[in-house]
Amino acid sequence: MNLLDVTGLDSYYGDFQALYGIDVSVAHGETLAIIGANGAGKSTLLKSIAGIVVPAHGAIAIDGVDVTRLPAHRRVTAGIAMSPEGRRIFPSLSVEENLLVGGHARRPGPWTLDRVLEKIPLVGDIRTKAGRALSGGEQQAVAIARALMSNPRLLLLDEVSLGLAPVAVEKLYAALPAITAEGTTVLIVEQDVNHALAVADRVQCLLEGRTVLEGPASRFTRAELAAAYFGLSDGSH
Repeated sequence: MNLLDVTGLDSYYGDFQALYGIDVSVAHGETLAIIGANGAGKSTLLKSIAGIVVPAHGAIAIDGVDVTRLPAHRRVTAGIAMSPEGRRIFPSLSVEENLLVGGHARRPGPWTLDRVLEKIPLVGDIRTKAGRALSGGEQQAVAIARALMSNPRLLLLDEVSLGLAPVAVEKLYAALPAITAEGTTVLIVEQDVNHALAVADRVQCLLEGRTVLEGPASRFTRAELAAAYFGLSDGSH
């Protein structure tokens, strides 16, 4: 049984349909990269899985248990945590306090405060720093660490590299193997295809709310990925 199964998902913003019949499956311990250009529906997919966007049709299941209509806070206790686009760090709190907020409703598991600080050294080095004083890369590291504090079975990472300097992106991606080594399953949304493929077991490309390519990350050539990403061909496999 997969950890995550999404079937036939249609999601809307008002009258605008953002996702069309999307299917996603993620096995226990797997890392799946969802790639695509701006407006492809990537963030909407994560928000639908996290409970921020309520889908019009389709189903979302964790370990075979339907969570489609659960509110977002109940999905955290079911084992889903999200590091959102834009980070959304509490500016008046220190880094450590931000992490403790993330652990307020924590499930049993390996991710304690000390463990998070150890496995994401960038966060450990700034634990007393105020949220308002953080750089973009530091904010992103704290957002990921805060999500881990709930001990998720499924960690959703939305646009890890967006707006960050290359050196900050490298540091963030360097921390991901330590996260997956603890058994955490990861679903990562990215525009940066190179970084996404470097950490992913499988890749799924969205174009205008539909899946146009899906399979093992090592299976596709750069030309095939580019064609799917930009809609230069149907990308079907």
